[in-house]
Amino acid sequence: MAFRPHSQRSKNILIGKGEDWRDKTHFRTANGLAWADLMIWLPLLAVGSIGVLQSQIWGYVLWAASGVVSVYISIVLWFSEREYVYPSCGPLAYYTYFWGFFVYWGIAVVAYALLRLADIQF
Repeated sequence: MAFRPHSQRSKNILIGKGEDWRDKTHFRTANGLAWADLMIWLPLLAVGSIGVLQSQIWGYVLWAASGVVSVYISIVLWFSEREYVYPSCGPLAYYTYFWGFFVYWGIAVVAYALLRLADIQF
């Protein structure tokens, strides 16, 4: 989406199938969040995952940070995208993977990382 923001696939994912951008602000927000994911969230997730696999404290800290970013972006999306995406895909799809996945994953990874940082073993 960051590299082909005007493609039909990007539009289908971000605003619903067959829909067009509502205005320039809508497009810029979606494009900006896609770039933020590539530049901030993805590196935190990737490097954090390496640290978690090695059971390193820094890995859990980076994982928690990626979870916080995921929840943060989901809050922004709740207000900016729900009006357009929710009606076109329905509640099950919206709360499962369009919006919900990132919230559920973010909360779970933050909770898990905090438990591991508190030295609670599973």
